[in-house]
Amino acid sequence: MKRISRISSMLLLPAILLAAWLLSGCSPARHVPEGKYLLDDVKINLNDSTGRLDQQQLMTYVRMQPNHKMLWATKFRLGIYNMSGNDSTKWWNRWVRKLGEAPVIFDSTATMTDAGQLRKAMVNAGFLDATVSVDTFADRNKRKMKVEYNLHAGMPHIIRSVNYEFPNDTLRSLIMKDSARFTVRPGDPLDISLLETQRELLTTRLRSNGYYAFGKEFITFNADTTEGSHDVDLTMTVKPAYPSDSPNHLIDTHKEYIVRNVYYIMDYDPGVTEDFRHYQAADTVNYKDITILYGDKRYLRPSLLYDNCFIRSGEAYNLHDVNNTYTALGRLTILKFINIRFIPAGNFNDFGLLDAYILLTRGKSQSFSAELEGTNSEGDLGVAAGVSYSHRNIGKGSETLTAKLRGAYESLSGNLSGLIHDRYLELGAEAGVNFPKFKAPFLRESFKRRIKATTELNVSMNYQERPEYTRIISTAGWSYKWSERFNRTRHTFTPIDINYVYLPESTNDFLNEIAPDNPLLRYSYEDHFIMRMGYSFYHSNKRHETPWSRSFQKNIYTVRVNAEVAGNLLFALSSILSHRSDFHSQPYKMFGIHYSQYAKIDGDFSFLHLFDTRNSLACRFGAGVGVPYGNSAVLPFEKRFYGGGANGVRGWDVRTLGPGRYPGTNSVSDFINQCGDIRLDLSVEYRAKLFWILEGALFVDAGNIWTIRNYPNQPGGMFRFNSFYKEIAAAYGVGLRLDFNYFLLRFDMGMKAHNPALGQEPWPLIHPDWHRDRSFHFSIGYPF
Repeated sequence: MKRISRISSMLLLPAILLAAWLLSGCSPARHVPEGKYLLDDVKINLNDSTGRLDQQQLMTYVRMQPNHKMLWATKFRLGIYNMSGNDSTKWWNRWVRKLGEAPVIFDSTATMTDAGQLRKAMVNAGFLDATVSVDTFADRNKRKMKVEYNLHAGMPHIIRSVNYEFPNDTLRSLIMKDSARFTVRPGDPLDISLLETQRELLTTRLRSNGYYAFGKEFITFNADTTEGSHDVDLTMTVKPAYPSDSPNHLIDTHKEYIVRNVYYIMDYDPGVTEDFRHYQAADTVNYKDITILYGDKRYLRPSLLYDNCFIRSGEAYNLHDVNNTYTALGRLTILKFINIRFIPAGNFNDFGLLDAYILLTRGKSQSFSAELEGTNSEGDLGVAAGVSYSHRNIGKGSETLTAKLRGAYESLSGNLSGLIHDRYLELGAEAGVNFPKFKAPFLRESFKRRIKATTELNVSMNYQERPEYTRIISTAGWSYKWSERFNRTRHTFTPIDINYVYLPESTNDFLNEIAPDNPLLRYSYEDHFIMRMGYSFYHSNKRHETPWSRSFQKNIYTVRVNAEVAGNLLFALSSILSHRSDFHSQPYKMFGIHYSQYAKIDGDFSFLHLFDTRNSLACRFGAGVGVPYGNSAVLPFEKRFYGGGANGVRGWDVRTLGPGRYPGTNSVSDFINQCGDIRLDLSVEYRAKLFWILEGALFVDAGNIWTIRNYPNQPGGMFRFNSFYKEIAAAYGVGLRLDFNYFLLRFDMGMKAHNPALGQEPWPLIHPDWHRDRSFHFSIGYPF
């Protein structure tokens, strides 16, 4: 036993899986007490002639579920649990039970409770005459129990008419002015979720039109049914406010309120400040129509606080303004906690008055970190060190400054005669400033407030010194990022991004040795200059579940699009200042460096279908094209597409597929050639949660890359409409994932199925070779 305890759990995994598979089928009731039954299967038989009910959704109301089946067939987790003995004090039994899943024991009381929940769900959906019966099938020899719920929905009750009752004409006018958006209409079933949605809708509408204290409990529905009929006359009633002598009458719930004053309390501490209305400020500032109560320092500018507050003095209370204020202030990284409170402040004519208190608690403004590492590469010793600094309020506008410095040194051994240096030295610095505001001229303040964009400025410089060359890489960029409601749609606009590579010195024959006839590889070690403008778009339909709905979203899609252009402005200036007709052979230069000119767009569409909470099918379609023109004959190497890898066609290692039929045979020498201007990716992947943190996957990938022109060093790589479909590579494989909730480790093994490369086996699917056709991948996160 002591020897077994020393064996790594990872080495035991294959044996555990085999034993679990055997035990899951041979003795699943091993740990079921005598006289009890293992719940083996639960089934719903739904009789619904209308097709309105979802059988899978109804299953979510059944709390007593059997042990999970992997791939809908084998109860692996139960099998793992059954590998344990009865002595819970032994480490092996405790560890295996933690990995596995205890047997689910049949409980007749829980079964009847679930039957009641199923009937209640059908009644809530409008099937008031629904009935549920339960059949149980016991296997006494194997001590298993199967349960079947027989659901007879009957005919749904349909809303024939909708009437409305209001306590006054003001509420009637406000609620009925946009009745086309009501979720409850004649002809709909008497569905409780529709009624609840309408209550939420109307409550939000009223609270966005001054009715600060109105709650959805004042909206009720009364259904009038007739015996023998399934027609329903529905009455929606808005109840009057609580009477003045009621203990619930703390504020007039049916009165419109106007904001009188807006106060900022900048250093609110709920553990110290008993009543924020009596906050003792060290400094008071009146800015426009807001009052700011500072503590020991003015750590945020009054103009910033005003711009991020949508609650305005003299305007009616509006719930949307409150939510927008929360969102805007939440982008200020210096703030730790935000709370908005409203206090009644008397009456003005027929309106109530409110004082708004915005309570802010600031967090730490600065942080510092350092790291140190050592390296040993085949006897070459090296050391690297880095420091990072962050300031979350550098200009009293919650601007976030980040700065990093890094240095690395390695002593190189061997015969280095004739080379410039006998060492590797790298020095790097980068800095960025994040502004929680749309920093741009000529834009109206109302537009900036509505967009709520974040502005980012980033610069970096990297100095590399090697025996073969010295290289300096510099970048600078300015971008805007903003998102729409619930973060389901995101935008990034980069008006300018500059990438500059400069080689002040290199060995005389370095480029001639590594790439005598390869312009793509030479490009990586030559001076170049890219000034681009780009835009990125992201959208997903993943929704927030409502609290009264048990259904999960079955279908989720995601769209990503990236577009960029480069060199157009520089080319226009060059043409004006130094016009020439032979710029293809003698391209224009900026600061003595040939700059790139191109347009590029690529995108991905992914679709996820959830069979249930543990099984899903994911699909992905991706495509892209980049076109060099004007001052460039080829796309910059870092802007070209590549095939294969953990997120591509997984039967190939990264950058070993394509372009087209190009027969890349050496991953080192062909690395620079296996890139292109057009890409196509298609993938289908089945995902299943196994046990513990393990997930499994089966996948099929297809795709390739192509060049847009016929480059001599990439024969067979050009895209042609009449033959490209023959050059689509295909692969299949299996994957294992470790889901730690906050991140996911992915291991995939892909096998080639169709190889379009010249001189290669075209159909490895028919004649597979393990050493030739397999590829292993390790990555973080799902491939799409």
